[in-house]
Amino acid sequence: MTRLLVVFDVDSTLIEDEVIELLADAAGTRAEVAAVTDAAMEGKLDFAQSLAARVATLEGLPESVIADALGRIRVTQGAEQLIAAIHAAGGKVGAVSGGFNQLLEPLRERLGLDFIRANQLEIVDGKLTGRTIGSVIDRPAKATALAEWAAECRLEPGDCVAVGDGANDLGMMEVAGLAVGFNAKPIIRAQADIVIGKQDLSQLIPLLGL
Repeated sequence: MTRLLVVFDVDSTLIEDEVIELLADAAGTRAEVAAVTDAAMEGKLDFAQSLAARVATLEGLPESVIADALGRIRVTQGAEQLIAAIHAAGGKVGAVSGGFNQLLEPLRERLGLDFIRANQLEIVDGKLTGRTIGSVIDRPAKATALAEWAAECRLEPGDCVAVGDGANDLGMMEVAGLAVGFNAKPIIRAQADIVIGKQDLSQLIPLLGL
């Protein structure tokens, strides 16, 4: 029986980076993309529109930029210890991201994540098209992911913990029983049940009673 489900945002939460900014380095558009990311995470822009605008700057890049970005990702301090503690207590870990499956799938293997969901970059003839495929993982989609994974674990959403940093995480934080702000923007600090002030996810271990 699953005792606990903890669902994490990915960029600037489970990892220190914003993956789309790592990809944008190759296009020379990092500053432009970072400004849009910041506005979206502060709740000033519609997430789906901001994602489309940022991904569009990647059009024409070779598929190899994904592997390059993956090699530069820095896992947040304490993340592996926290995930191990959740698993040791009979819990499961989900990661839902406004980023991309092509980078989250390798992180799933590396970190031992039980559930993942993210956007899918469209690639044609070995190049990024500047578009994504399928549904956008926005604020409502993150809440849906938490609820679906909770059901799979035979838990109620109110039995779960959501951990995130920006406006896109508010939906899952509202349905979870415990909302944790980490590396939190002001909009999250105002609404989270707990805010972790230190850049170390292992700080959450005692707070969850693990």
